[in-house]
Amino acid sequence: MAEGAAEEAPADGSGDSAASTPDRGVAPIKPQYLTTKEQFHEFLEARGREKVPRETEAVEPDGHDLAEPEAKRVRLEDGQTEDGQMGAGQMEPGQTEAGQTEETAELREQRQAQRRARGQNKSRPHLKPTHYDENKLCPSLVQGSAARCFFGDRCRFLHDVGRYLETKPADLGPCCVLFETFGRCPYGVTCRFAGAHLGPEGQNLVREELAARGAHIPPVRNSLDKALQQQLRKRKVRFQRAERALHQLSQGQPPGSVPAAAVAATPEAAVAEGAPGQGDGDTQQALPGPDATALPSSPVQTCGPLTDEDIVRLRPCEKKRLDISGKLYLAPLTTCGNLPFRRICKRFGADVTCGEMAVCTNLLQGQTSEWALLKRHHSEDLFGVQLEGAFPDTMTRCAELLNRTIEVDFVDINVGCPIDLVYKKGGGCALMSRSTKCRQIVLGMNQVLDVPLTVKIRTGVQERTNLAHRLLPELRDWGVSLVTLHGRSREQRYTKLADWQYIEQCVKAASPMPLFGNGDILSYEDANRAMQTGVAGVMIARGALLKPWLFTEIKEQRHWDISSSERLDILRDFTHYGLEHWGSDTQGVEKTRRFLLEWLSFLCRYVPVGLLERLPQKINERPPYYLGRDYLETLMASQNSADWIHISEMLLGPVPPNFVFLPKHKANSYK
Repeated sequence: MAEGAAEEAPADGSGDSAASTPDRGVAPIKPQYLTTKEQFHEFLEARGREKVPRETEAVEPDGHDLAEPEAKRVRLEDGQTEDGQMGAGQMEPGQTEAGQTEETAELREQRQAQRRARGQNKSRPHLKPTHYDENKLCPSLVQGSAARCFFGDRCRFLHDVGRYLETKPADLGPCCVLFETFGRCPYGVTCRFAGAHLGPEGQNLVREELAARGAHIPPVRNSLDKALQQQLRKRKVRFQRAERALHQLSQGQPPGSVPAAAVAATPEAAVAEGAPGQGDGDTQQALPGPDATALPSSPVQTCGPLTDEDIVRLRPCEKKRLDISGKLYLAPLTTCGNLPFRRICKRFGADVTCGEMAVCTNLLQGQTSEWALLKRHHSEDLFGVQLEGAFPDTMTRCAELLNRTIEVDFVDINVGCPIDLVYKKGGGCALMSRSTKCRQIVLGMNQVLDVPLTVKIRTGVQERTNLAHRLLPELRDWGVSLVTLHGRSREQRYTKLADWQYIEQCVKAASPMPLFGNGDILSYEDANRAMQTGVAGVMIARGALLKPWLFTEIKEQRHWDISSSERLDILRDFTHYGLEHWGSDTQGVEKTRRFLLEWLSFLCRYVPVGLLERLPQKINERPPYYLGRDYLETLMASQNSADWIHISEMLLGPVPPNFVFLPKHKANSYK
């Protein structure tokens, strides 16, 4: 079986020529494994994979199949593309002007198709939570409080368990991860694996030993308190420390120039006001913190005598140092950098993790989905959160809010996000050219935070105009503890390799402030070369998405020829972590499936070590069509989203009727 796929590779010699002269940007795979697109898909269909039903295939929103985009071509000096066609404006010998016009029109259409195949699938469909269960069971029944409905007479949910079970979809498997791990499944009859823990009369069973052991497992931290959420929505939370810092900035004074003890000595600030939600509902409540007798850098409320530690503010130079030099830093990854994925990376050796980018205005409004990005698993011993915003007032208030409500080791400012939605509002990478706003944001946040403040930046906005070397000394003087530099500009995105020579130049400009480098690290050789530039450490982003075991390879200084069964076990662990995090009911299962499919859109780019002609694989090299050493390895190499759906069905059961998935980026799915 191990060599079954390789034996079916084409034997006509075409593979040899492709391997001996590999195209630019294509991974060099051994000729015996190379194949054609048609043979690749025929092999997958012939080796036991049932044809995906039409209603579950990956399609465009308008109903057309998602066609494979043309390969990216590199212009040659003679005007030809790599496939040998003449470039626009050039004529072959004997070609007429009319023929040239037709050729030009065809090339123009091809380029337009390439543009359509790039960027985000902004119109991709999403399953709304209301579509998961048309007849939802009342939460009071799910949580075992049938005698008291949370909603009273206004309840719109079902209270008839028998009627709910009649319309509930079939179970997806015989084992419930939550029941096997914690001894009790909190989703009861709504669990999609309920057969594992329902008694003969429909009661939810409990394993006492496992439940007692699970009670000692630390819970996920940084959840949003309901009382705080209500006050944020009603704008009844006061930000005393942020207002003082912003007032000083508006007066041209550095924050903290007025002794904090003099302000905190007033009765209004010295009296403990308690947690949000207490007291008169018509008056604004101060955030819990030093003014509310909380320990520094801890969201836990305490009691006892008022001490200097409660009311005297730390200066930036007195804050706890962020010493992560030489550690492996998992980048904050939007969509894919969720808590289950970070648990996978921690297991393989990631030292520092950071939550997904959170928008400060959404946090200040108490949005549940945005606060979910801040959650921290107990295995994340060095954890930070990343904030995005364009204005000093919202960023400073958000920093004060997080400083007293969640538990983190550092807060990171996103000054590198390239997407238009953020950039056009003045946030992300736009802050690199808005030095005044950037200074006010950094100084204001640094004043209200008790934990170190870090910043992530790019080389600049335009491709040929680097700004980082000028910004880094200013960030150091403003009190930033650490900066991470992505070696690309906003304009070039991922079209070119990261500029590590420029990162080396920036290390000297930032000294003595530690600088982490980021960009194009997919092997331990890449990490070693990066460390030779003098950076304090490396941040790994896309490399972790393609192969999360990269952290193990770097620490052990080896190439890991991981088998397809081991990779499937990693995906199975991800689904288990996802069901723990998002739930095992229909909504939780489909959310886990969605994030698994998004991750598979990156995992398919990995080429197994044993198939490569030369090591290591480069991150900008796309794999050609190849047959792996077994069926599963070939299936995982598919760039067709219908095959990713098939892999998800191997782990999470069949997809719902009329299921449609499109990856976040158009170029991630081929047919």
